[in-house]
Amino acid sequence: MRLTAPVDGGPCWTELGTSDPEAAKRFYTRLFGWRPETDPREEAGGYTVAHLGDAAVAALTPLYQESQPVAWNVSFAATDADTAVGKVTAAGGTVLLGPTDVFDLGRFAVAADPTGAVFQLWQAGSFRGAELFNAPGSLGWVELLTRAPERAADFYASVFGWSVDPSRRYPRWSVGGTDFGGMVTMDDKFPHEVPAHWLPYFAVEDVDAAGDTAARAAGTVLMEPTSVPEGPRIAVLRDPQGAMFGVYRADERG
Repeated sequence: MRLTAPVDGGPCWTELGTSDPEAAKRFYTRLFGWRPETDPREEAGGYTVAHLGDAAVAALTPLYQESQPVAWNVSFAATDADTAVGKVTAAGGTVLLGPTDVFDLGRFAVAADPTGAVFQLWQAGSFRGAELFNAPGSLGWVELLTRAPERAADFYASVFGWSVDPSRRYPRWSVGGTDFGGMVTMDDKFPHEVPAHWLPYFAVEDVDAAGDTAARAAGTVLMEPTSVPEGPRIAVLRDPQGAMFGVYRADERG
């Protein structure tokens, strides 16, 4: 991600919905060095913000509905959440929740693109989103995995004004000329039951060491550390509760 702060239409936050928040706090603290702080207000529902130093970098939450999967979710910044959900439905997507106010922090909605990938919209109030990008332990890239890349490209261009690099090997998303993510076409190697989804990547100092740490903490290495041609060294991991996420070497740009 070349972004250094949230911008309209770009990824601004990522949060984990998990079946065991306390175990997740221990896992990610060990892996990334996060300092989790749980909002004590009852109406906050156990929402926990993870910090690196004083910078907010991600969140962890309990599962709020029985149908909610254990997963990382990616939020994209919107100047006006209500206008954005209108664009979502006009472009063939589905609004799953909201928009709704979150204290004085901002306005929030959950949507799904026409290929089935769920994402979130965030209209900033007092909270803009992540306060650190690309440094070890913080969000560094977001990736859409989908079985219908052309339909996805049209949808996100309509909703957010994104451009997509036409590379057949690995199309990249950009907003305002700034790269922030990529797209993978899900082929027969992906089990049929795995839906389209957004995958956040966190920067780390050492990808191989991160994989080893995750495994020792009862996580799983789904994709072994790999050096991408003309790109960074990456790996895909799964936490003990089943949420998938990626890591990449912080000082490498793909």
